[in-house]
Amino acid sequence: MNAIAPSITRPGADILDRRGWLTLLVLCGVLFLDGLDVSMVGIALPSIENDLHLSTSTLQWVVSGYVLGYGGLLLLGGRTADLLGRRRTLLWALAMFAGASIVGTLVSSGPLLIASRFVKGASAAFTAPASLSIITTTFPEGPARNRALGIYTATGASGFSMGLVLGGLLTSVGWRFTFLLPVPIALGLLAVAPRVLRRDEPAERVEGRFDLTGAALITSAMLALVYGVSDAPQAGWSSPRTIVALAAAAVLGYSFVRVEQRVQHPLVRLGLLRVPGVLRANLAAMATFGCYVGFQFIGTLYMQQLLGWSALGTALAFLPAGLIVAFGAPRIGALATRVGTTPLITAGMAAFVIGYALFLRIGDSSTYAAIILPTILLLGIGFALAFPSVNMAATTGVADHEQGLASGLVSTSFQVGGAVVLSIVTAVVTANAGPDASGSALLDGFRPGLGVVTAVAVLGFASAASGMALRTRVARAGAGEPAPCVDC
Repeated sequence: MNAIAPSITRPGADILDRRGWLTLLVLCGVLFLDGLDVSMVGIALPSIENDLHLSTSTLQWVVSGYVLGYGGLLLLGGRTADLLGRRRTLLWALAMFAGASIVGTLVSSGPLLIASRFVKGASAAFTAPASLSIITTTFPEGPARNRALGIYTATGASGFSMGLVLGGLLTSVGWRFTFLLPVPIALGLLAVAPRVLRRDEPAERVEGRFDLTGAALITSAMLALVYGVSDAPQAGWSSPRTIVALAAAAVLGYSFVRVEQRVQHPLVRLGLLRVPGVLRANLAAMATFGCYVGFQFIGTLYMQQLLGWSALGTALAFLPAGLIVAFGAPRIGALATRVGTTPLITAGMAAFVIGYALFLRIGDSSTYAAIILPTILLLGIGFALAFPSVNMAATTGVADHEQGLASGLVSTSFQVGGAVVLSIVTAVVTANAGPDASGSALLDGFRPGLGVVTAVAVLGFASAASGMALRTRVARAGAGEPAPCVDC
């Protein structure tokens, strides 16, 4: 059966026709699955620890293993989608995701579970940029693409929010159900996607154009970096293992840059970061996700260990933020078309700064409505404004044959930001509270950790605000003339 080719009712329109909606529905399903899986496993960690008799240091690799595969392979995944075809890359990676989910359901040891999580992360490293680049090459720049990206990012937030609730419910039955649930969803998507997604030819002839040296160097560098920062809280920042991993990441990263400057067909065209707005969008991605992962880590420990809440109660406490994103993000596309992405990113980062700063007020017996809820609501507003806008800015002004690369680059920024900030926050909390702290001693660790989160949010706001200042200067200098795009 021929694939249904998506189209738009009229160029640049804000109205998607039936075929466009079907394409978007499938791609949103893939992102929904990713968000659902990540949040469900997070809620199930205590049950996994007890059932498989894992130590705390081993348990954290159930999360870090996923981040290692995801963050380490995203750039390779994005370039593979460009060179081998986005539809083909998406389908193969989705099938691998389903297989790893089945393995995770059946394993009876920690190392096998961690290995399955690594494979799932690696699969997502290919599905994420392939899905995003299908959207950006299907829908033209302007209202249609902005609306599609708003809906797409809102779906990811919805999946994450639903995963929190379902994770709490399924874990009460058995943690293995949190690994089993993604399987029928992935298989359903695999059955529908070939009929909906149009066949796409590789953007370039593959022979002689796949920069294998660059791919090996950047993948190794990312794996070393994510491994180093993920393992540092347990091994110690000054341990030989951490120093070697971070030094290797630096050497491999430098070697990658040198290779990309010389090779005829680079894996990553470094000039991509000079496209207006792309560098700032990636910096905002790092700050946005890094802050939130650090905050969620502290917030979860605070609610469960200090306030004594259940896993489900904690999940419901975070839920309002996800609902705001789910309902607000689809409407951001039209707003971005009118005012541009830079003001929205700046406003979102401002909401983050205020929200995280307010959470510094936590105490031994804080009430949800007065202390916790204001932060949760501000984070929901910040994500609704910034998350879709960052994806728009990071892929606008980029040629179609590099959309997979641009998508992989911004996805990498999100993951690397999360890994680095979380490792720093974990180290700060542990150093100030101690590994076995309780009661007020926990607060002695939580508050400095929240200070780190707030400081990173301030840096993200400063980067976004610099884009606003540049935007204003260009507008004033070009009064009466068309201004160059600084919003892209």
